[in-house]
Amino acid sequence: MMIGLFFFIRASVKDRTKQIQLVPSETEDILLKRLQEYFESRAYQLTQVDPENKQITFKGFVQPSVFLAVLLSMLAVVGFSCLALVLFLLFPDANSFVWLIVMLAPLAGVFYWRKAGRWEEIMLRVVSRTDRPNLVSITAHRDELIQLEENLSVQTLD
Repeated sequence: MMIGLFFFIRASVKDRTKQIQLVPSETEDILLKRLQEYFESRAYQLTQVDPENKQITFKGFVQPSVFLAVLLSMLAVVGFSCLALVLFLLFPDANSFVWLIVMLAPLAGVFYWRKAGRWEEIMLRVVSRTDRPNLVSITAHRDELIQLEENLSVQTLD
């Protein structure tokens, strides 16, 4: 159980960068302008424009979630309490010292808080194709791409 808890806490800060490709229903310039306005409204700032490679880069700071920090700390309290109970039953002479292990639980929230708040980049790139219309490739965090698909109602290439 403690191994699962450890990996769950560690996975909470894992990088989940993903890439999708959009099929523009309008011209790619109009779609890029819409995407630029969308990401700027979500507190991302335009950091680089490379017209030669048809690539635009945005950068923004992702805030950690207070709810998730508290949840991870509470899960760690439950996990460490169970471990302390098992150790107490195995080593009854240890008395109350095994319960001090529960005091490590807030470190799970601190670990999440320090690692989850980070700068993230979003890269937009026009993929030229000869047989069909060009695609717009977006590389960003998985949750940001889900929000993009919900808010802009864009068509993705499967």
